Amino acid sequence: MQYNLVRCLKQLNLEATMNPLRTLCVLACLLAVAMGNPQSGNRSGRRSNSLDNVEQPSNWLNPREIEDLPNLKQVSLKKLQEMSLEEGATLLDKLYHLSQFNHVFQPDYTPEPSQIKGYIVGERGQKIEFNLNTLVEKVKRQQKFGDDEVTIFIQGLPETNTQVQKATRKLVQAYQQRYNLQPYASTDYSSEEQSQRSSSEEQQTQRRRQNGEQDDTKTGDLIVIQLGNAIEDFEQYATLNIERLGEIIGNRLVELTNNVNVPQEIIHLIGSGPAAHVAGVAGRQFTRQTGHKLRRITALDPTKIYGKPEERLTGLARGDADFVDAIHTSAYGMGTSQRLANVDFFPNGPSTGVPGADNVVEAAMRATRYFAESVRPGNERNFPAVAASSYQEYKQNKGYGKRGYMGIATDFDLQGDYILQVNSKSPFGRSTPAQKQTGYHQVHQPWRQSSSNQNQGSRRQ
Repeated sequence: MQYNLVRCLKQLNLEATMNPLRTLCVLACLLAVAMGNPQSGNRSGRRSNSLDNVEQPSNWLNPREIEDLPNLKQVSLKKLQEMSLEEGATLLDKLYHLSQFNHVFQPDYTPEPSQIKGYIVGERGQKIEFNLNTLVEKVKRQQKFGDDEVTIFIQGLPETNTQVQKATRKLVQAYQQRYNLQPYASTDYSSEEQSQRSSSEEQQTQRRRQNGEQDDTKTGDLIVIQLGNAIEDFEQYATLNIERLGEIIGNRLVELTNNVNVPQEIIHLIGSGPAAHVAGVAGRQFTRQTGHKLRRITALDPTKIYGKPEERLTGLARGDADFVDAIHTSAYGMGTSQRLANVDFFPNGPSTGVPGADNVVEAAMRATRYFAESVRPGNERNFPAVAASSYQEYKQNKGYGKRGYMGIATDFDLQGDYILQVNSKSPFGRSTPAQKQTGYHQVHQPWRQSSSNQNQGSRRQ
Protein backbone atom coordinates (compact mmCIF):
# COMPACT_ATOMS: atom_id res chain seq x y z
CA MET A 1 0.00 0.00 0.00
CA GLN A 2 1.49 3.32 -1.10
CA TYR A 3 0.92 6.54 0.79
CA ASN A 4 1.08 9.96 -0.77
CA LEU A 5 3.62 11.56 1.57
CA VAL A 6 2.77 15.10 0.58
CA ARG A 7 -0.91 14.53 1.20
CA CYS A 8 -0.22 12.93 4.60
CA LEU A 9 2.04 15.79 5.61
CA LYS A 10 -0.70 18.22 4.71
CA GLN A 11 -3.05 16.21 6.92
CA LEU A 12 -0.66 16.79 9.77
CA ASN A 13 -0.84 20.62 9.37
CA LEU A 14 -0.19 20.53 13.08
CA GLU A 15 -2.27 22.58 15.43
CA ALA A 16 -0.92 23.78 18.73
CA THR A 17 -3.32 21.58 20.64
CA MET A 18 -2.68 18.38 18.68
CA ASN A 19 -1.63 15.32 20.67
CA PRO A 20 2.19 15.15 20.42
CA LEU A 21 2.03 11.36 20.53
CA ARG A 22 -0.17 11.30 17.45
CA THR A 23 2.14 13.76 15.71
CA LEU A 24 5.22 11.71 16.44
CA CYS A 25 3.56 8.44 15.51
CA VAL A 26 2.22 9.74 12.19
CA LEU A 27 5.66 11.05 11.28
CA ALA A 28 7.17 7.72 12.36
CA CYS A 29 4.75 5.81 10.16
CA LEU A 30 5.48 8.04 7.19
CA LEU A 31 9.19 7.62 7.75
CA ALA A 32 8.74 3.84 7.96
CA VAL A 33 6.89 3.83 4.64
CA ALA A 34 9.52 5.99 2.98
CA MET A 35 12.37 3.83 4.24
CA GLY A 36 10.56 0.65 3.27
CA ASN A 37 9.92 1.84 -0.29
CA PRO A 38 12.59 0.48 -2.69
CA GLN A 39 12.49 3.83 -4.50
CA SER A 40 13.20 5.68 -1.28
CA GLY A 41 16.60 4.38 -0.35
CA ASN A 42 16.52 0.60 -0.13
CA ARG A 43 19.73 0.10 -2.07
CA SER A 44 20.49 -3.42 -1.04
CA GLY A 45 18.05 -4.84 -3.55
CA ARG A 46 16.89 -7.40 -0.97
CA ARG A 47 13.31 -7.79 0.12
CA SER A 48 12.66 -7.36 3.81
CA ASN A 49 11.23 -10.44 5.48
CA SER A 50 7.53 -10.73 6.27
CA LEU A 51 8.05 -10.35 10.01
CA ASP A 52 9.69 -6.97 9.55
CA ASN A 53 6.78 -5.89 7.38
CA VAL A 54 4.24 -6.95 9.98
CA GLU A 55 6.03 -5.12 12.76
CA GLN A 56 6.01 -1.78 10.95
CA PRO A 57 3.11 0.33 12.26
CA SER A 58 2.38 1.59 8.75
CA ASN A 59 1.28 -1.89 7.74
CA TRP A 60 -1.58 -2.12 10.23
CA LEU A 61 -2.45 1.42 11.31
CA ASN A 62 -2.85 4.36 8.96
CA PRO A 63 -2.32 8.02 9.87
CA ARG A 64 -6.07 8.68 10.19
CA GLU A 65 -6.41 5.95 12.80
CA ILE A 66 -3.46 7.38 14.69
CA GLU A 67 -4.99 10.85 14.66
CA ASP A 68 -8.17 9.36 16.14
CA LEU A 69 -6.31 8.14 19.21
CA PRO A 70 -7.21 10.16 22.32
CA ASN A 71 -4.79 12.57 23.94
CA LEU A 72 -2.69 10.83 26.59
CA LYS A 73 -4.19 13.06 29.27
CA GLN A 74 -7.63 11.77 28.27
CA VAL A 75 -6.70 8.12 28.83
CA SER A 76 -7.54 7.18 32.40
CA LEU A 77 -8.67 4.15 34.37
CA LYS A 78 -12.12 5.70 34.50
CA LYS A 79 -12.23 6.00 30.71
CA LEU A 80 -11.05 2.41 30.32
CA GLN A 81 -13.76 1.27 32.73
CA GLU A 82 -16.38 3.04 30.64
CA MET A 83 -15.27 1.06 27.57
CA SER A 84 -16.18 -2.52 26.85
CA LEU A 85 -13.51 -5.13 27.41
CA GLU A 86 -12.69 -5.33 23.70
CA GLU A 87 -12.72 -1.54 23.17
CA GLY A 88 -10.30 -0.96 26.04
CA ALA A 89 -8.02 -3.76 24.90
CA THR A 90 -7.96 -2.41 21.33
CA LEU A 91 -7.04 1.09 22.49
CA LEU A 92 -4.24 -0.16 24.72
CA ASP A 93 -2.98 -2.45 21.98
CA LYS A 94 -2.66 0.46 19.53
CA LEU A 95 -0.87 2.62 22.05
CA TYR A 96 1.48 -0.21 22.95
CA HIS A 97 2.41 -1.08 19.38
CA LEU A 98 3.05 2.56 18.58
CA SER A 99 5.16 2.90 21.72
CA GLN A 100 7.48 0.17 20.47
CA PHE A 101 8.23 2.06 17.25
CA ASN A 102 11.19 4.42 17.57
CA HIS A 103 10.83 4.52 21.39
CA VAL A 104 7.91 6.94 21.44
CA PHE A 105 7.67 6.67 25.24
CA GLN A 106 10.82 7.30 27.25
CA PRO A 107 10.94 5.85 30.78
CA ASP A 108 11.56 9.18 32.44
CA TYR A 109 8.86 9.39 35.13
CA THR A 110 10.28 8.60 38.56
CA PRO A 111 8.31 9.85 41.56
CA GLU A 112 10.53 10.87 44.45
CA PRO A 113 10.77 8.36 47.33
CA SER A 114 9.09 10.95 49.56
CA GLN A 115 6.10 10.90 47.18
CA ILE A 116 5.67 7.13 47.41
CA LYS A 117 3.61 6.36 50.49
CA GLY A 118 2.79 3.11 52.18
CA TYR A 119 1.88 1.49 55.45
CA ILE A 120 2.67 -1.43 57.72
CA VAL A 121 -0.42 -3.29 58.94
CA GLY A 122 -0.12 -3.35 62.73
CA GLU A 123 -1.27 -6.08 65.10
CA ARG A 124 -4.40 -4.09 65.95
CA GLY A 125 -5.20 -3.49 62.30
CA GLN A 126 -3.89 0.09 62.30
CA LYS A 127 -2.01 1.67 59.43
CA ILE A 128 1.53 2.57 60.39
CA GLU A 129 2.25 5.01 57.58
CA PHE A 130 5.59 5.78 55.96
CA ASN A 131 7.14 6.97 52.75
CA LEU A 132 10.05 5.17 51.12
CA ASN A 133 12.49 7.47 52.88
CA THR A 134 11.25 6.40 56.31
CA LEU A 135 10.29 2.74 55.69
CA VAL A 136 13.27 1.17 57.46
CA GLU A 137 13.02 3.58 60.37
CA LYS A 138 9.34 2.66 60.88
CA VAL A 139 10.04 -1.06 60.62
CA LYS A 140 12.73 -0.79 63.31
CA ARG A 141 10.07 0.38 65.77
CA GLN A 142 7.89 -2.70 65.28
CA GLN A 143 8.45 -5.41 67.85
CA LYS A 144 9.12 -8.92 66.54
CA PHE A 145 9.04 -7.73 62.94
CA GLY A 146 10.40 -10.47 60.70
CA ASP A 147 10.07 -13.28 63.23
CA ASP A 148 8.03 -15.33 60.75
CA GLU A 149 7.39 -14.23 57.14
CA VAL A 150 7.33 -10.78 55.60
CA THR A 151 5.04 -9.97 52.67
CA ILE A 152 5.58 -6.71 50.77
CA PHE A 153 2.83 -5.76 48.34
CA ILE A 154 3.66 -3.07 45.77
CA GLN A 155 0.38 -1.68 44.45
CA GLY A 156 0.70 -0.60 40.82
CA LEU A 157 -2.46 1.42 40.07
CA PRO A 158 -4.03 4.37 41.93
CA GLU A 159 -6.55 3.55 44.63
CA THR A 160 -8.72 6.44 43.52
CA ASN A 161 -10.17 3.76 41.24
CA THR A 162 -12.81 1.69 43.02
CA GLN A 163 -11.76 -1.61 41.44
CA VAL A 164 -8.14 -1.07 42.51
CA GLN A 165 -9.23 -0.01 45.99
CA LYS A 166 -11.44 -3.06 46.43
CA ALA A 167 -8.78 -5.51 45.25
CA THR A 168 -6.16 -3.98 47.56
CA ARG A 169 -8.58 -4.09 50.48
CA LYS A 170 -9.36 -7.76 49.83
CA LEU A 171 -5.67 -8.63 49.78
CA VAL A 172 -4.95 -6.75 53.01
CA GLN A 173 -7.91 -8.38 54.77
CA ALA A 174 -6.81 -11.82 53.58
CA TYR A 175 -3.33 -11.36 55.04
CA GLN A 176 -4.82 -10.08 58.28
CA GLN A 177 -6.66 -13.36 58.60
CA ARG A 178 -3.58 -15.33 57.62
CA TYR A 179 -1.33 -13.50 60.06
CA ASN A 180 -3.76 -13.41 63.01
CA LEU A 181 -4.00 -9.63 62.89
CA GLN A 182 -7.04 -7.72 64.09
CA PRO A 183 -9.72 -6.75 61.51
CA TYR A 184 -8.81 -3.70 59.51
CA ALA A 185 -10.48 -0.74 61.22
CA SER A 186 -10.64 1.81 58.41
CA THR A 187 -12.74 4.85 57.71
CA ASP A 188 -11.70 4.89 54.07
CA TYR A 189 -14.76 2.99 52.89
CA SER A 190 -18.48 3.65 52.97
CA SER A 191 -20.81 2.14 55.59
CA GLU A 192 -22.32 -0.01 52.84
CA GLU A 193 -18.92 -1.45 52.02
CA GLN A 194 -18.20 -2.02 55.70
CA SER A 195 -21.49 -3.91 56.05
CA GLN A 196 -20.36 -6.28 53.32
CA ARG A 197 -17.41 -7.57 55.34
CA SER A 198 -19.06 -10.98 55.48
CA SER A 199 -18.57 -11.59 51.77
CA SER A 200 -18.79 -14.99 50.16
CA GLU A 201 -15.02 -15.36 50.66
CA GLU A 202 -15.28 -14.96 54.45
CA GLN A 203 -18.38 -17.16 54.53
CA GLN A 204 -16.56 -19.90 52.68
CA THR A 205 -13.66 -19.72 55.13
CA GLN A 206 -16.07 -20.02 58.05
CA ARG A 207 -17.76 -23.04 56.49
CA ARG A 208 -14.41 -24.75 56.04
CA ARG A 209 -13.48 -24.13 59.66
CA GLN A 210 -16.85 -25.47 60.82
CA ASN A 211 -16.25 -28.60 58.77
CA GLY A 212 -12.95 -29.11 60.55
CA GLU A 213 -10.75 -28.51 57.53
CA GLN A 214 -7.12 -27.65 58.09
CA ASP A 215 -6.33 -24.03 58.97
CA ASP A 216 -2.91 -22.81 57.88
CA THR A 217 -3.16 -19.49 59.75
CA LYS A 218 0.23 -18.27 60.98
CA THR A 219 1.90 -15.04 61.96
CA GLY A 220 3.71 -12.60 59.76
CA ASP A 221 4.12 -8.98 58.74
CA LEU A 222 2.52 -7.11 55.85
CA ILE A 223 3.84 -3.97 54.17
CA VAL A 224 1.90 -2.15 51.45
CA ILE A 225 3.81 0.24 49.15
CA GLN A 226 1.32 2.50 47.34
CA LEU A 227 3.33 3.15 44.20
CA GLY A 228 0.15 3.35 42.11
CA ASN A 229 -1.04 6.39 44.02
CA ALA A 230 1.92 8.33 42.59
CA ILE A 231 0.65 7.69 39.03
CA GLU A 232 -1.81 10.38 37.98
CA ASP A 233 -2.45 9.67 34.29
CA PHE A 234 -1.64 7.36 31.41
CA GLU A 235 1.40 9.37 30.39
CA GLN A 236 3.01 8.74 33.78
CA TYR A 237 1.87 5.11 33.64
CA ALA A 238 3.45 4.62 30.20
CA THR A 239 6.70 6.45 31.03
CA LEU A 240 7.23 4.93 34.49
CA ASN A 241 10.93 4.42 35.12
CA ILE A 242 10.75 0.79 36.18
CA GLU A 243 14.51 0.40 36.50
CA ARG A 244 15.03 3.37 38.81
CA LEU A 245 12.03 2.60 41.01
CA GLY A 246 13.07 -1.03 41.29
CA GLU A 247 16.55 0.00 42.34
CA ILE A 248 15.12 2.33 45.01
CA ILE A 249 12.88 -0.37 46.48
CA GLY A 250 15.62 -2.98 46.14
CA ASN A 251 17.96 -0.78 48.19
CA ARG A 252 15.30 -0.49 50.90
CA LEU A 253 15.10 -4.28 51.02
CA VAL A 254 18.87 -4.42 51.46
CA GLU A 255 18.52 -2.03 54.40
CA LEU A 256 15.83 -4.26 55.91
CA THR A 257 18.18 -7.24 55.87
CA ASN A 258 21.27 -5.31 57.00
CA ASN A 259 19.74 -2.93 59.56
CA VAL A 260 16.66 -4.79 60.80
CA ASN A 261 17.98 -8.34 60.40
CA VAL A 262 15.11 -9.48 58.18
CA PRO A 263 16.43 -12.58 56.36
CA GLN A 264 15.84 -12.65 52.61
CA GLU A 265 14.55 -16.24 52.95
CA ILE A 266 11.30 -14.99 54.48
CA ILE A 267 10.61 -12.05 52.12
CA HIS A 268 7.79 -12.46 49.62
CA LEU A 269 7.54 -9.52 47.20
CA ILE A 270 4.23 -9.07 45.34
CA GLY A 271 3.64 -6.53 42.58
CA SER A 272 0.47 -5.72 40.66
CA GLY A 273 0.36 -4.28 37.14
CA PRO A 274 3.46 -2.17 36.38
CA ALA A 275 4.64 -2.78 39.95
CA ALA A 276 5.19 -6.43 39.02
CA HIS A 277 8.09 -5.28 36.85
CA VAL A 278 9.30 -2.92 39.57
CA ALA A 279 9.34 -5.92 41.93
CA GLY A 280 11.45 -7.87 39.44
CA VAL A 281 14.03 -5.10 39.20
CA ALA A 282 13.98 -4.73 43.01
CA GLY A 283 14.81 -8.43 43.29
CA ARG A 284 17.73 -8.08 40.89
CA GLN A 285 19.00 -5.00 42.72
CA PHE A 286 18.84 -6.90 46.01
CA THR A 287 20.92 -9.69 44.50
CA ARG A 288 23.45 -7.25 43.03
CA GLN A 289 23.94 -5.65 46.44
CA THR A 290 23.93 -8.76 48.64
CA GLY A 291 24.76 -11.75 46.46
CA HIS A 292 21.57 -13.43 47.68
CA LYS A 293 18.09 -13.81 46.22
CA LEU A 294 14.71 -13.03 47.72
CA ARG A 295 12.59 -16.09 48.44
CA ARG A 296 9.69 -15.31 46.10
CA ILE A 297 8.28 -12.69 43.76
CA THR A 298 4.64 -12.89 42.63
CA ALA A 299 3.40 -10.85 39.66
CA LEU A 300 -0.32 -10.04 39.57
CA ASP A 301 -1.30 -9.34 35.94
CA PRO A 302 2.05 -7.83 34.95
CA THR A 303 1.57 -5.13 32.32
CA LYS A 304 3.06 -4.42 28.95
CA ILE A 305 6.07 -2.12 29.23
CA TYR A 306 5.48 0.99 27.11
CA GLY A 307 8.63 2.93 27.95
CA LYS A 308 11.63 0.63 27.53
CA PRO A 309 15.24 1.77 27.91
CA GLU A 310 17.14 1.44 24.66
CA GLU A 311 19.38 -1.59 24.22
CA ARG A 312 18.57 -2.92 27.67
CA LEU A 313 16.26 -5.62 28.98
CA THR A 314 13.95 -4.48 31.75
CA GLY A 315 11.08 -5.71 33.87
CA LEU A 316 10.26 -8.99 35.55
CA ALA A 317 12.07 -12.19 34.58
CA ARG A 318 12.80 -15.67 35.86
CA GLY A 319 15.72 -15.57 38.23
CA ASP A 320 14.77 -12.28 39.92
CA ALA A 321 14.06 -14.37 43.05
CA ASP A 322 14.49 -18.01 44.02
CA PHE A 323 10.96 -18.51 42.73
CA VAL A 324 8.90 -16.23 40.46
CA ASP A 325 5.24 -16.83 39.65
CA ALA A 326 2.80 -14.75 37.60
CA ILE A 327 -0.99 -14.64 37.20
CA HIS A 328 -2.22 -13.24 33.86
CA THR A 329 -5.88 -12.15 33.89
CA SER A 330 -5.80 -9.52 31.12
CA ALA A 331 -3.08 -10.84 28.84
CA TYR A 332 -4.35 -8.96 25.78
CA GLY A 333 -5.73 -6.00 27.72
CA MET A 334 -3.78 -4.13 30.41
CA GLY A 335 -1.50 -7.11 30.92
CA THR A 336 0.91 -9.09 28.79
CA SER A 337 0.81 -12.60 27.37
CA GLN A 338 4.59 -12.86 27.56
CA ARG A 339 5.92 -15.64 29.77
CA LEU A 340 7.89 -13.93 32.52
CA ALA A 341 8.15 -16.30 35.47
CA ASN A 342 9.13 -19.80 36.49
CA VAL A 343 5.43 -20.58 36.23
CA ASP A 344 2.81 -18.41 34.50
CA PHE A 345 -0.88 -19.01 35.23
CA PHE A 346 -3.54 -18.12 32.66
CA PRO A 347 -7.06 -18.37 34.14
CA ASN A 348 -9.35 -19.51 31.29
CA GLY A 349 -6.38 -19.22 28.94
CA PRO A 350 -4.65 -16.10 27.54
CA SER A 351 -7.33 -13.53 26.67
CA THR A 352 -8.37 -9.90 27.11
CA GLY A 353 -10.17 -10.73 30.34
CA VAL A 354 -11.65 -13.37 32.61
CA PRO A 355 -15.25 -14.46 33.34
CA GLY A 356 -17.29 -11.72 35.02
CA ALA A 357 -14.90 -8.85 34.18
CA ASP A 358 -16.61 -6.16 32.08
CA ASN A 359 -13.56 -4.00 31.31
CA VAL A 360 -9.78 -4.21 31.21
CA VAL A 361 -9.31 -2.58 34.62
CA GLU A 362 -11.60 -5.07 36.34
CA ALA A 363 -9.92 -7.92 34.46
CA ALA A 364 -6.47 -6.75 35.56
CA MET A 365 -7.58 -6.51 39.20
CA ARG A 366 -8.93 -10.06 39.18
CA ALA A 367 -5.37 -11.36 39.55
CA THR A 368 -5.16 -9.57 42.91
CA ARG A 369 -8.62 -10.86 43.89
CA TYR A 370 -7.67 -14.44 43.00
CA PHE A 371 -4.45 -14.26 44.98
CA ALA A 372 -6.26 -12.71 47.94
CA GLU A 373 -8.78 -15.54 47.93
CA SER A 374 -5.96 -18.10 48.04
CA VAL A 375 -4.34 -16.30 50.99
CA ARG A 376 -7.39 -16.75 53.22
CA PRO A 377 -6.88 -19.69 55.59
CA GLY A 378 -8.56 -22.79 54.19
CA ASN A 379 -8.65 -21.48 50.62
CA GLU A 380 -5.06 -22.24 49.62
CA ARG A 381 -6.13 -24.93 47.14
CA ASN A 382 -9.02 -23.06 45.58
CA PHE A 383 -7.28 -22.76 42.19
CA PRO A 384 -6.15 -26.15 40.83
CA ALA A 385 -4.32 -25.79 37.51
CA VAL A 386 -2.81 -28.02 34.85
CA ALA A 387 0.11 -27.43 32.50
CA ALA A 388 -1.17 -26.79 28.98
CA SER A 389 -0.09 -24.83 25.93
CA SER A 390 -3.60 -23.59 25.05
CA TYR A 391 -7.05 -23.28 26.57
CA GLN A 392 -8.42 -25.60 23.91
CA GLU A 393 -5.87 -28.23 24.88
CA TYR A 394 -6.89 -27.85 28.51
CA LYS A 395 -10.61 -28.14 27.70
CA GLN A 396 -9.97 -31.31 25.66
CA ASN A 397 -8.32 -32.97 28.69
CA LYS A 398 -4.91 -32.94 27.01
CA GLY A 399 -2.99 -31.17 29.73
CA TYR A 400 0.29 -32.69 30.84
CA GLY A 401 2.81 -32.80 33.63
CA LYS A 402 2.36 -32.02 37.27
CA ARG A 403 -0.86 -30.56 38.60
CA GLY A 404 -0.41 -27.46 40.74
CA TYR A 405 -2.26 -24.68 42.53
CA MET A 406 -2.35 -21.01 41.60
CA GLY A 407 -1.94 -18.57 44.45
CA ILE A 408 -0.23 -18.67 47.82
CA ALA A 409 0.16 -22.48 47.66
CA THR A 410 2.02 -22.60 44.35
CA ASP A 411 4.70 -25.25 44.61
CA PHE A 412 8.21 -23.99 44.01
CA ASP A 413 9.11 -26.73 41.55
CA LEU A 414 6.38 -25.86 39.03
CA GLN A 415 7.49 -24.47 35.70
CA GLY A 416 5.92 -23.54 32.40
CA ASP A 417 2.43 -22.36 31.46
CA TYR A 418 -0.55 -23.47 33.55
CA ILE A 419 -4.22 -23.06 32.73
CA LEU A 420 -7.28 -23.32 34.95
CA GLN A 421 -10.94 -22.39 35.02
CA VAL A 422 -12.36 -19.77 37.37
CA ASN A 423 -15.83 -18.64 38.42
CA SER A 424 -17.29 -15.32 37.32
CA LYS A 425 -18.13 -14.32 40.90
CA SER A 426 -16.59 -14.78 44.31
CA PRO A 427 -15.53 -17.35 45.36
CA PHE A 428 -13.58 -17.38 42.11
CA GLY A 429 -11.70 -20.63 42.66
CA ARG A 430 -13.10 -24.01 41.79
CA SER A 431 -12.02 -25.74 44.95
CA THR A 432 -13.08 -29.20 43.80
CA PRO A 433 -10.21 -31.34 42.44
CA ALA A 434 -9.00 -30.37 38.99
CA GLN A 435 -10.53 -32.24 36.08
CA LYS A 436 -8.47 -35.34 35.36
CA GLN A 437 -6.19 -34.81 32.40
CA THR A 438 -4.47 -37.39 30.25
CA GLY A 439 -0.91 -38.06 31.25
CA TYR A 440 0.88 -38.19 34.56
CA HIS A 441 -0.29 -35.96 37.43
CA GLN A 442 0.99 -35.79 40.91
CA VAL A 443 -0.96 -33.87 43.52
CA HIS A 444 1.67 -32.08 45.57
CA GLN A 445 1.63 -31.77 49.31
CA PRO A 446 0.56 -28.39 50.74
CA TRP A 447 3.30 -25.86 50.45
CA ARG A 448 4.94 -24.91 53.72
CA GLN A 449 7.03 -21.84 54.21
CA SER A 450 10.09 -23.52 55.66
CA SER A 451 13.33 -21.90 54.64
CA SER A 452 15.18 -25.06 55.57
CA ASN A 453 13.11 -27.11 53.16
CA GLN A 454 13.52 -24.49 50.49
CA ASN A 455 17.27 -24.49 50.91
CA GLN A 456 17.23 -28.26 50.35
CA GLY A 457 16.02 -27.86 46.81
CA SER A 458 12.35 -26.88 46.60
CA ARG A 459 13.32 -23.50 45.17
CA ARG A 460 14.63 -23.17 41.64
CA GLN A 461 16.86 -20.68 39.97
